[in-house]
Amino acid sequence: MEIEKNNRMNSLFEFYGALLTDKQHSYLELYYGDDYSLGEIATEFDVSRQAVYDNIRRTEASLEAYEAKLHLYANYQAQNQAVDALSQYIRGHYASDIELNQLLARVADQTAQ
Repeated sequence: MEIEKNNRMNSLFEFYGALLTDKQHSYLELYYGDDYSLGEIATEFDVSRQAVYDNIRRTEASLEAYEAKLHLYANYQAQNQAVDALSQYIRGHYASDIELNQLLARVADQTAQ
């Protein structure tokens, strides 16, 4: 469960990190990206652990609110699943069609960006 939450927060941070304040961005980057503890972040910014905890929880809520309104991460996941399904179908039915495989590769590259 904790790993799933970390992965989700890192993904949401990738999509919506530019919308955060500098402090929110720094706290989340250290906490989720660099695996700092609340105490380490508190020491780094000369604030209490509680202040760091509260800021991180509010920022997580903000990221979830952005996703609820914009759906960028959900759409990204859906696109990747569709490309994976298409790839599997093409490999199974049209493996020798070079042009189709090249077009699929272009689509996959675009969704990876």
